Amino acid sequence: RRKWKWKWRRMLRRERRAAEEQERRQQQRRPRGDESGLQRSSGALGRLPSNRAKAGELMEPAGLSLGLVAALMVALSVLVVGGVDSRTGTAAAELPDGKHRKLEMDQAVLSVYNELSNELAVSWLSDHCYQCKFQNLGKVPSEKLGEHQQKQPGNSTFAISTKHPITIQLNMTVEVCRVHESFGELGHYSLWLTKANLSEANGSVTYKIIIDKEPINNNLPILYAFLAYLGLAIFVCLGQFLQGLSPVKNLLSRLSNQVEMERLINSELGSPIHAADSTGPSNLVPGHNAGSRRLRSLDTLRGFALVIMIFVNYGGGRYWFFKHESWNGLTIADLVFPWFVFIMGTSIALSLNSALQVHRSKWKLLVKVAWRTAALILLGIFIINPNYCKGPLSWDTLRIPGVLQRLGLTYGVVAVLEVLCGKGYPESLGLDNWWSPARDVLLYWPQWIVILLLECVWLCLTFLLPVPGCPRGYLGPGGIGDFGQFANCTGGAAGYIDRLVFGEKHIYQHPSCTILYKTTVPFDPENLLGLINSIVMAFLGLQAGKIFLIYKGQNKQIVLRFLFWSILLGVISAILTKCSKDRGFIPVNKNLWSFSYVTTLSSFAYMLLLLIYSVVDIKKYWTGTPFYYPGMNSILVYVGHEVFEHYFPFRWKMFNDRSHGEHLAQNLLATTIWVFISYVLYKKKIFWKI
Repeated sequence: RRKWKWKWRRMLRRERRAAEEQERRQQQRRPRGDESGLQRSSGALGRLPSNRAKAGELMEPAGLSLGLVAALMVALSVLVVGGVDSRTGTAAAELPDGKHRKLEMDQAVLSVYNELSNELAVSWLSDHCYQCKFQNLGKVPSEKLGEHQQKQPGNSTFAISTKHPITIQLNMTVEVCRVHESFGELGHYSLWLTKANLSEANGSVTYKIIIDKEPINNNLPILYAFLAYLGLAIFVCLGQFLQGLSPVKNLLSRLSNQVEMERLINSELGSPIHAADSTGPSNLVPGHNAGSRRLRSLDTLRGFALVIMIFVNYGGGRYWFFKHESWNGLTIADLVFPWFVFIMGTSIALSLNSALQVHRSKWKLLVKVAWRTAALILLGIFIINPNYCKGPLSWDTLRIPGVLQRLGLTYGVVAVLEVLCGKGYPESLGLDNWWSPARDVLLYWPQWIVILLLECVWLCLTFLLPVPGCPRGYLGPGGIGDFGQFANCTGGAAGYIDRLVFGEKHIYQHPSCTILYKTTVPFDPENLLGLINSIVMAFLGLQAGKIFLIYKGQNKQIVLRFLFWSILLGVISAILTKCSKDRGFIPVNKNLWSFSYVTTLSSFAYMLLLLIYSVVDIKKYWTGTPFYYPGMNSILVYVGHEVFEHYFPFRWKMFNDRSHGEHLAQNLLATTIWVFISYVLYKKKIFWKI
């Protein structure tokens, strides 16, 4: 037995040396620029065709699985350090007016003391509410005689919003004064009103604000989370650096080879053939061919948008800037969906180009596009639906528009345009013509005509369609906006078309403008009219894909074209909005998917893709980790996070549900778990594509 064991070890050593020698020779013959940063893939999304087969391996950061597990602990540390704030417990204490009330998040206590002889009416207005009416807070009684015939000021206590600066208006029969102030969360404030000259019966009124209890800093949990994840990233980078050192690399190689040798010796299935095969390209996803390479930057950007989308969908720590904007303007939550649509357009250009190059039947391609469109729409209606808990077929209140429905219809229109008008080898067309610098546009002029016509339809319907009870071209939120003149005109033509086509019960019932603008009319942010501009957004992403194809291998030209499109779209946005939030010709509005919203977010997308492409695919300073993994499984991760949103460990009963820190920890943990799940699926080579 010892003799055979010795012979077996000698044979394995020879095979291992032969495999190492063969790999070393292949690396010497490999071109210098062909590194393992780009994954070769036969997937439908994000493929960039190449004329030559390129040998490459998948870049995997060392110790990533340990880093993702550590990320879960980081989210929990946010809960321990910043989630349970001892100050938040005082929100349930007795307020100065003797009433037991619990403050919600983003609220403070304001006690108004009236030393005037008349009762005061108190109202308020948020700076964030454009052209709104003042909202009533309550009454403050006049001063009265107390014990020993001493005058005591009348007082009342109110809970006020701390999200944005507010203006407090105090009236008797006429306006007495206005107070503009920013209040902090869970702070206690006193507002004292008195006469400037006590000898004058109708003299001017003065006021002063006193801080009775300091507010908390509700942004500290964000700082804790940032520092924790930054430390984690430094830890992972340090681990990769150490494993890249020659002594450490040799030591790990010897340990792994020794373990593998012992395993083969003691296994009945071990053989030199298996040992030799283990050094081959078995880590590649089945079906990959050597004639194409996958752009990691596209998957990275898609995953980046998806991770932020999951975080904000789970609540974003209940911070207002991680929620959708009430009406005009942008928050972080408003950025991610358009970027996802943009990347979808880029992927359509790259994937269909491969099919057009091999002259696949356009009829078969159209059938495949129709299948994917239908699959996305059905997933959105029957799986990702807020009314699914009421029964499998709750038709009475079934929401018809939705995110996946919007994605499916957008994909269908843009993909059909590309199938009918796309070019198999655009890089070789128009090289000798005077219009060559603009060939990424002029080669596809029929598509541009269709898109311009669609945009003209959006403009005509938005500004010319008569809406009962509303002015033509109305783009406001209704409710108390525009001084309450058009309370039932939320969304103008966009809302009217949805209510006409789907009915009020089959669209979104709680739009983001409900709280601030006090609207009562249902409005769907995935409205039918906004689909047109969603198609325009995907088409601008399609344009980025054509730049990749036409200037293939010319990284400088690709970067310059991206920069040009980013600046051009940014200038268009500046003109449309007049560089203001509410006063432009067409304000930036996510609910309406306004044209300026599309141009602004496309400008951002081109710039972001430029940066990620330069860092990930050109310089290879970054592998795209960890966003690359959810980007490779975007549909599965999105559907999964929606379906399991209310289940443990993505949600649990909180110790203090009025704490930003605990909500932030819960949402970060849930998001990190989905990133970890996508990493495990990637390692198991499980990819769900429609």
